[in-house]
Amino acid sequence: MAEIDRITDALTPHGLIVRGGFHPAADDGVPDDPATLIMVGNAGSAMWQAVEASGVGGRYSESPNPLDDWIGNVLREAAAALGATPLFPFGGPPHLPFQRWAQKADAVYPSPLGVLIHPDYGLWHAYRGALAFAERLDLPSPDSRPRPCDTCADKPCLTVCPVDAFGPNGYDVPVCVAHISASEGADCMDLGCRARRACPVGKDYIYEPVHAAFHMTAFKRAQDGD
Repeated sequence: MAEIDRITDALTPHGLIVRGGFHPAADDGVPDDPATLIMVGNAGSAMWQAVEASGVGGRYSESPNPLDDWIGNVLREAAAALGATPLFPFGGPPHLPFQRWAQKADAVYPSPLGVLIHPDYGLWHAYRGALAFAERLDLPSPDSRPRPCDTCADKPCLTVCPVDAFGPNGYDVPVCVAHISASEGADCMDLGCRARRACPVGKDYIYEPVHAAFHMTAFKRAQDGD
């Protein structure tokens, strides 16, 4: 697994981690048919500490998507050093099928909130990009742990939302946005979605308040059309 160690070493200074990988088939939708795809992402707020240290409030401050810009620069530099091609979940349409790739590469599953849940990280993780390699790399055995939600009897994520934005018909985005736009939604805006925080899995990886607030602000701005 020397190549995986080398990839890990390139990502660690930026708070990023290898999120599994696979050898793509023709129907996986990976551009240019590489032999290996390595998923890259974060868990917890280690990445955010690297983002702040590198100037997300400085040279990226005028960008409408400062985090995407930072990730783009980091992964392009890592890809160049590793001999890979970087791929990103942003920049479309069309958008690459990162959710499908993630479920093929890692032990992640759709949660009742819609976002992918991981047995260790819970809901506090993300996929930020991928590295495509022309050569076939040796990969660790797939993580086959089951979906944590299947053994969660209480499912607090579905009952704690103060405006019942998560229901049998899915996620009611307008109701959520109206709530976080009012003073009553300050808790979610400042600390992250209350329903997401209610999940008992991955408590050690809950985003730091400044990290969570950044994402909540970006979400609200996108919904407001700013």
